[in-house]
Amino acid sequence: MSKRQEIRERLRRRRELAKARKQQAKAGQSESTKQIEAHEKSRQPAAFDKKETDRQRQHEIDALERDVAELTRLSTPTGETTVEIERIRREVEELKRDFYNNLGAWQRLQLARHPQRPYTDDFIRLLFENFSEIHGDRNFSDDPALITGMATFHGQPVMIVGNQKGRDTKQRLARNFGQAKPEGYRKALRAMKLAAKFRRPILIFVDTQGAYPGVDAEERGQAEAIAFNLREMSRLPVPIVVTITGEGGSGGALAIAIGDRVYMLENSVYSVISPEGCATIMWRDSSKAELAAEALKITAPDLLEMKLIDEIVPEPDGGAHNDHQATAKLLEPVLARSLHELSQLSPQTLVEQRYEKFRKMGQFFA
Repeated sequence: MSKRQEIRERLRRRRELAKARKQQAKAGQSESTKQIEAHEKSRQPAAFDKKETDRQRQHEIDALERDVAELTRLSTPTGETTVEIERIRREVEELKRDFYNNLGAWQRLQLARHPQRPYTDDFIRLLFENFSEIHGDRNFSDDPALITGMATFHGQPVMIVGNQKGRDTKQRLARNFGQAKPEGYRKALRAMKLAAKFRRPILIFVDTQGAYPGVDAEERGQAEAIAFNLREMSRLPVPIVVTITGEGGSGGALAIAIGDRVYMLENSVYSVISPEGCATIMWRDSSKAELAAEALKITAPDLLEMKLIDEIVPEPDGGAHNDHQATAKLLEPVLARSLHELSQLSPQTLVEQRYEKFRKMGQFFA
């Protein structure tokens, strides 16, 4: 058997196996996820089986993509061969799309934390022009964990605020892993008040585990800085559009997320606590983080159902980390539409609607 025939046969077997895994995963989704804590012990084997099935499906899809690439390299580019390879590629893409469309909360959290996910500086580069960064809080120092600055979006002057985690170890240390200190939140508020002074809309990109919990941050008033931002942002007389691009962690995220429109990328998460922290508190066992992730309802579909966000922005197949430019293109019309809608409202109406929006959150029994 030639090398090409061997790859074709391997592709056939793997496609059949991937389809079987797909059916197995769909069967597993019919199990109810309610009463998690009450049925914790009985659910553990099923949860483990689902996790293992997902891992195997991902492995099979990756192997299929490698085999398609190898078959393309070895095949003679004739019309029939090209059509066959294209058909196989579409089939693999369908399996991949189906896999990512049916991810659980824990799997989406891993995508939200992916080190190659687009950060604020990527969106600035892809969506905006004439960016001019603003540094410092005019009180203590600058905070590299938060980027603030002026730019133009479709010819309109705007103010940008966003978390920045960093790509490699050196950048992450310099950016403090995207965890802002009090001076970061005060810098963000200074920029937002500057935007209000000059009637510029504010675009915010949130991607942080939470506010920095260090002693130095607490000594400089971390809680006060967050609380002050919550109050002042609710009063700003300009449009505020918030996008959760990765992790939206607790008060550290909310401190820059009081907006007229709150959007989430498809595989981002937004929560009052990390699943690991929740599992440690609830069960004294951080290994139950996956169980906590399901119970916390941290994914975009869950939050949209509870009316805590306004819209889900789709991501490219496989996640935003695969294609930053495609992610920006999907987000761009959403931002443009929201700015157009909000620009029609008076400052007083903006403030009143923003206040009512957040006052209604959590009133499940009213």
